[in-house]
Amino acid sequence: MDKKQTRLRRARKTRARIAELKMVRLSVHRTNSHIYAQIIDETGNKVLASASSLEADVRSAMANGGNVAAAAVIGQRIAEKAKAAGIEQVAFDRSGFKYHGRMKALADAAREHGLVF
Repeated sequence: MDKKQTRLRRARKTRARIAELKMVRLSVHRTNSHIYAQIIDETGNKVLASASSLEADVRSAMANGGNVAAAAVIGQRIAEKAKAAGIEQVAFDRSGFKYHGRMKALADAAREHGLVF
């Protein structure tokens, strides 16, 4: 089993657990160059809010979209967009990635700006 398959197996287990809880989820995906965050409704059919390091105003402020500083900015932006959409509480879906580095920075920034998970 390679690294990608192992990560996707972990992601499936997490998403199954979140589906049982019937909660809105904050799904985070990262690549070497960028980081993406989406808030998805309970059914998994609709994206309620999204933020990524590809957005024009984030790209102009950041030299690199694949570092901890960029992840913190995206965490702040997704929390602000969630509040604007009336969402206070979410389940954190890290997509099988370790809760370390950029994932932790994004989660901490989202918590600091009012998102509860």
